[in-house]
Amino acid sequence: MTQYLLSVHGPMDDSPIGGYASEEEMQRAFEETGKVNDEMQKSGVWVFAGGLMPIANTKTVDSKGGEVTMTDGPYAETKEYLGGFWIIDVPDLDAALKWATKASAACLGAVEVRPFQGE
Repeated sequence: MTQYLLSVHGPMDDSPIGGYASEEEMQRAFEETGKVNDEMQKSGVWVFAGGLMPIANTKTVDSKGGEVTMTDGPYAETKEYLGGFWIIDVPDLDAALKWATKASAACLGAVEVRPFQGE
């Protein structure tokens, strides 16, 4: 079995509904994502998952060279940010891609699939 990170990226948007068109669309996406979570748990591929707070809650710490710098916001200048993720344990990339397809449809966003090192 191999562990994969399925990461959800959303538009850089600090509104209460993020990149969703409406509160209703956001709630539907949350419900559908919950169903995918349940399915992952029942099938035994679930390792861990979590949604992240909006980017306004982000701090970046950089301690290279012995000096510590702390700044508000994400490290990279970007139009999208990491909104949430799953860590799954599946036999191969094809299985991970099938779960990512379900996850993307549920959360209405792109899902990046990335294997962990050493797997």
